[in-house]
Amino acid sequence: MREGVIVKALSGFYTVRAGEEGITCKARGKFRLDGTSPLVGDRVLCSRDPDGSGRIERVLERRNWFVRPAVANVDALVFVAANTNPVTDPFLIDRVSVIARDAGCELIVCVNKTDLNAGESLLETYRRAGFPVVGTSAETGEGVETLRALLRGKICAFTGNSGVGKSSLLNALDPALGLRTDAVSEKLGRGRHTTRHVELFSLGEDSFVVDTPGFASFEIESMKIIPKEELAEDFIDFAPYLGRCRFPDCSHRKEPECAVRSAAEEGKLAMSRYRSYLRLYELSAQHKDWEIK
Repeated sequence: MREGVIVKALSGFYTVRAGEEGITCKARGKFRLDGTSPLVGDRVLCSRDPDGSGRIERVLERRNWFVRPAVANVDALVFVAANTNPVTDPFLIDRVSVIARDAGCELIVCVNKTDLNAGESLLETYRRAGFPVVGTSAETGEGVETLRALLRGKICAFTGNSGVGKSSLLNALDPALGLRTDAVSEKLGRGRHTTRHVELFSLGEDSFVVDTPGFASFEIESMKIIPKEELAEDFIDFAPYLGRCRFPDCSHRKEPECAVRSAAEEGKLAMSRYRSYLRLYELSAQHKDWEIK
């Protein structure tokens, strides 16, 4: 058997990169029985049948995995946002930021289409919060090399709402990819989905990116719910204020002498981030413990 990484998944077929070779594989039936489907990014052991076709025999232990995007062993999620058609809701970035934090991977915030709108407010919000941020333009090339440096040596998944230019940015990073892109509908303010499968692309220098279908609009209900008691820990900019509240079990909402709420009111924390925390807390509170675990 050979060890490799799944670099593409489409209609039940998987392309496994083993060294310099790409092996087209199907998964053993046992994966359907135990409910563990292989994902792009998985390290696997595969074998070859006499006819030359490959089979995935075993999925090795995962560092992490995501439902949306459907990838495993991700070092960083790259959230591609825009401050022009379509305008990204910061709440979606914040929702993804806690998912990334909970999974033990980095979040890189990329504000695209800076040739149309610089998006300085978005950039400053997430720079202050402590995230790596970069403004880019797939049209002019602005920021592309800075983004490339942030991706170096990592497996990264691009995500964000449709139409912000994920595929265009990947094409700017490597024109040989030739990924299909579609214009954003002026009437609807959103793009048609252009990515039909999940695939891992090499950018050289041990860097890989995953092009995914991204988020189909704002389907936050389909994403993992973080228990409300753990949520504040996943807001990295809350860290200096945690443990300084009057009550040890403070939920950082209505309690008196709450250090987190005070920091937001005093401008030490971005108010948009604090409001996202409140919305996510309420979202989590609507679920029973057994629905979250």
